[in-house]
Amino acid sequence: MIELIDIHKSFEGKDVLLGVNLKVEKGESVVVIGGSGSGKSVLLKHIIGLLKPDRGTVTVNSTDLSTLDEDGLNELRKKFGMLFQSSALFDSMKVWENVGFGLKRHTRLSDPEVKDMAVQKLKMVGLSGAEDLMPSELSGGMRKRVGLARAIAMEPEILLYDEPTTGLDPIMADAIDELIIKMREELKVTSVAITHDMKSAYKIADTIAMLYNGVIILTGTPEEIKNTSDPVVRQFIEGRAVGPIVVEGMGR
Repeated sequence: MIELIDIHKSFEGKDVLLGVNLKVEKGESVVVIGGSGSGKSVLLKHIIGLLKPDRGTVTVNSTDLSTLDEDGLNELRKKFGMLFQSSALFDSMKVWENVGFGLKRHTRLSDPEVKDMAVQKLKMVGLSGAEDLMPSELSGGMRKRVGLARAIAMEPEILLYDEPTTGLDPIMADAIDELIIKMREELKVTSVAITHDMKSAYKIADTIAMLYNGVIILTGTPEEIKNTSDPVVRQFIEGRAVGPIVVEGMGR
């Protein structure tokens, strides 16, 4: 469903992606792991067409994104839903207005119809009765759920997750992971998540890919990643400061 072939990207002379290859099958949940600044968010932006590679090809449903004009990209993006790291809610809008934002922009539904749809999606993420609250009245976990309800409002084929458990306590992080699994099972969506939270990665992934030095250095099932002998991957998943990954200011 999604394929990245030899993706290169640099910014102001700094190389970020140096030949990324990644394939995501229909219905699969792929989690890309890697350290801060490794290029995970840049990779995600290529999948949705917000960034164009300097070299290489991104295809979604066999469509090469480089062949699409802006209208074509906008049409393609309707197949996507995205949960942002910060939830990215509009503070001046009620919860249901946030959830229904895409419906309001891209459909002919009336406000009452948009609200009904939003209420349905909020129920799916365990937030029945929250539709008339303002974002300022929500906890961090509730904001994530509203963000997820908005991501599924247009009934997308593909869901993208940008650090879905960042900033949450362990119990709420696990609740979000459970919702991600529920969305995949109930909506039959294809999922791509980026994270450095290994507990989350092991739980939600069918496949885990490690991004390091601009390339995917290892791809495998959660069990294969847990048992790998690759020293770079082992250092990352074990959270050790000493190893082949150099921690800034510490040397080797």
